[in-house]
Amino acid sequence: MTPSVVKLAGIGSPLLEIFSHARRGPGRRDRFSSAQVALIARTVHRAPEVMVKVLTRGGQDARAVGRHFDYLSRDGDLKLETDEGPHLQGKGAAKALVEDWDLALDQERRTAALPQPGQRRTPKLVHKLIFSMPPGTAPDKVLEAVRTLAREQFALKHRYALVLHTDEPHPHVHVVVKAMGEDGTRLNIRKETLRTWRREFARHLRAQGIAANATERTARGNTRIPKIDPIYRAHQRGSSTHFETRERAIRAEMARGGLQPDTALGALRQTRREVLRGWEDVASTLEEQRELELAAAVRRFARQMPAPVTDRDRLAAELQDRPARTPKDPERVR
Repeated sequence: MTPSVVKLAGIGSPLLEIFSHARRGPGRRDRFSSAQVALIARTVHRAPEVMVKVLTRGGQDARAVGRHFDYLSRDGDLKLETDEGPHLQGKGAAKALVEDWDLALDQERRTAALPQPGQRRTPKLVHKLIFSMPPGTAPDKVLEAVRTLAREQFALKHRYALVLHTDEPHPHVHVVVKAMGEDGTRLNIRKETLRTWRREFARHLRAQGIAANATERTARGNTRIPKIDPIYRAHQRGSSTHFETRERAIRAEMARGGLQPDTALGALRQTRREVLRGWEDVASTLEEQRELELAAAVRRFARQMPAPVTDRDRLAAELQDRPARTPKDPERVR
């Protein structure tokens, strides 16, 4: 039996290749552990997926970090919970954190230092993170899960502060982490890092009785490409020139006689074929383990995946029934 290409976030490694991580025994074929079976069940029964997002702007300047703290605290109305225990609140909370973390000093040291080989951008003073769950999730449990994760990942290594926001339907916690560690080691966030954080966030939520999962988009049949946060928020406000530019280009192409085939579609279809073969392997192995109900659920899950669609074709379908927008201020967020 060939290794499955279905990759699910989370048991023992950032990505789990179901068969290559299954257990073998004398005279036995590949088997899933109980933890792997639970992961498969959560995925095919569509347990809510956790979201961890890294904000890319505003972490390189001490003043910008102070403004971000002001925003998170709603200008002092909300408490900023810190790694050292105290909850800071009020007009001076943001300034106190920036000073306590020596961010201005770090900025001066960074400016005076010679650029490192291959360095393409200014190193960040802080990393800005968002941990989110779908509407209806208990906000206090989201906060407790993030609090536990932050303590395990950053305590005694990197200074951090967090705050819960409930002014949107989905409860979410903002976490600001000082990039330079207490031992002089810089925190670098990679894809593997994010997978680990998603997995741990989901685990801490489940420990509190909240259904939560952390799997890869492709394994769930999701072909949407996530947008970076400024573009997403501008689009939600109806003020994204990025989307307007794309809309105008698609409308122009449609007016000239229709859209040309999207070259990205072939790659999406190939990925989907591999994912479906992987889920079929999963179902077959579950049947060998006499997990018959779950095997049937896996096959239903695979059959119900929507057809792969590129973002361009998805947007073109939406534009069929939408009037063209009028040009707006080009200075808006792209």
